[in-house]
Amino acid sequence: MVPFATPSKSDPYDVLAEGALKAALADAGVDYGKIQQAYAGYVYGDSTSGQNALYRVGLSGVPVVNVNNNCSTGSSALWLARQAVASGAADCVLAFGFEQMQRGALVSQWDDRPGPFTRFYEVSGQHQEVIEGVPMAAQMFGGAGRQYAEKYGTKPETFARIAVKSRAHAANNPYAVFRDPTTVEEVLGSPHIYGPLTRLQCCPPTCGAAAAVITSEDFARKHGLRVDVAIKAQAMTTDTPDSFDDMIGLVGYGMSKSAATQVCEDAGVSPEDIRVVELHDCFTANELLTYEAVGLTPEGTAEKFIADGDNTYGGRVVTNPSGGLLSKGHPLGATGLAQCAELVWQLRGQAEKRQVEDVNLALQHNIGLGGAAVVTLYEKVS
Repeated sequence: MVPFATPSKSDPYDVLAEGALKAALADAGVDYGKIQQAYAGYVYGDSTSGQNALYRVGLSGVPVVNVNNNCSTGSSALWLARQAVASGAADCVLAFGFEQMQRGALVSQWDDRPGPFTRFYEVSGQHQEVIEGVPMAAQMFGGAGRQYAEKYGTKPETFARIAVKSRAHAANNPYAVFRDPTTVEEVLGSPHIYGPLTRLQCCPPTCGAAAAVITSEDFARKHGLRVDVAIKAQAMTTDTPDSFDDMIGLVGYGMSKSAATQVCEDAGVSPEDIRVVELHDCFTANELLTYEAVGLTPEGTAEKFIADGDNTYGGRVVTNPSGGLLSKGHPLGATGLAQCAELVWQLRGQAEKRQVEDVNLALQHNIGLGGAAVVTLYEKVS
């Protein structure tokens, strides 16, 4: 990946993507001419922007598929690339994602046709007050956080501690946007947004790019490539009827739980076996919900999980050692592949000051409202 940046300080998307692509190819030790397919993920951009970005690396004639699945776009590209290799359709595939975002909250680009979030907004309006001028994503995730807090008595400080932890982890990540420490008091004192959320509990618009090379084991061994990290299991899920029952379901809890369950069952592992996780913390409320959705702690116990420090170094599982979306940044198309990069580095022992001890399995969780959830389990291969 390349260092993430705020919109005012970023290179154009094609330059960002070129940097990530060349870094991934160099890391893998793969000549670009051996790539057989490419999957390009981005949300905001014209059609075939993936080709435009990849052409900066070379004009090889390989098929390029452009992918848009909102915030899970990067992981969706990875999912497609893995499927291509697993099916035998290809042996060496690129997955890459990029985003050149604009300042401010996410907005729809097409107001002359049915929007994909109409049902989500309607359900949100049935369960809570809609406040003019507050971004709808913040209202939905903030509403989910408030529903959880009302059910379990979760304190505002608990949500704030997630943001503090995020900054502490990002301090050791040269790719992260926000690396300065913060305190619970500063987080709670920042402008209120919605429900338990304050400004420092919401991820910023970010520009960036990340990429991965996925090969079959036979291809890797034949070409003398490293085979020390493998995708052990992966699942993508979309919404079911109960997604629209309440605010927690609306922001993807059920999708996440289903995908994580599939992955653990397919791999024959328990969440208790996992020591490091990169999860989709677009808001502190979603990180808290996801602890339970993916099985890191039983339902209703997230506050104790946080208070005991079980979500960070010295605890049971280090969540978002990169700093996560809250501090590393969230360029939509790149996010899932940046999570992939971080976990591969963790499994290789290359995460430097962020390194988690005794890592053999690493879990990735990435969601996009609208909706899609992708959960990927990586393993260290001896």
